Amino acid sequence: MTLSTLLLAVAPGLAICIFIYWKDKFEKEPLTLLIVSFLLGMFSVVPTLILSLIGQIMGFDPESNMLWWSLISCIVGIGLVEEYCKYFFVRFYAYRKPAFNEPFDGITYSVMVAMGFATVENVMYAWNGGEGVAWLRMFTAVPAHATDGIFLGYFLGLQKMHGKKFFGLLGLGLTAVSHGLYDFFALNTQHNAMFILYWFIVFVLSIYLSFKAIRIHRNNSPFNPGAEPYQ
Repeated sequence: MTLSTLLLAVAPGLAICIFIYWKDKFEKEPLTLLIVSFLLGMFSVVPTLILSLIGQIMGFDPESNMLWWSLISCIVGIGLVEEYCKYFFVRFYAYRKPAFNEPFDGITYSVMVAMGFATVENVMYAWNGGEGVAWLRMFTAVPAHATDGIFLGYFLGLQKMHGKKFFGLLGLGLTAVSHGLYDFFALNTQHNAMFILYWFIVFVLSIYLSFKAIRIHRNNSPFNPGAEPYQ
């Protein structure tokens, strides 16, 4: 792998981290916690690989010719596995810190973990696929991981605010489905050309909802003197 390819693989994750940090307008999070969360996200690749291997042994096959089984495999064997590993480190590390004291913090820390994971994954793909793959994933897979982090973080923020575990589990479930659908349509375009359109719809809708989630939690920050009611 060339240096330029490595930089292309690493840059998008770091750029999104900076963007989310900038969006946290009213009470910035400690840089130490953000860095540790990013590093934990990188480490989360390890349990993900282990659980993915177990899933393969159990028969999950995202590229199965049976579309219904491919869909289940994508949602459970990819989406749930990856998002649970990210959820675990947010929920049992950052969530418990005193600095996690407003709903937007859920988004901030979840994105840091998600981008740590996405950066390692990106380097692995770029190592095998080269610069072209790094460019492609810069505008697709990495932003998709970011939207998953925002969705999960949005609901963890609600859990912190309301004190109900239901929100975090709901966020995990919805994120697993969103992630699974993204992969399902991307992996099965050979079965149906319309899947390219469906993939694009999932991707664009995820980005739209992510910006909406950011706006809602930021505007409702207890540190925002002009806080708006939740919608």
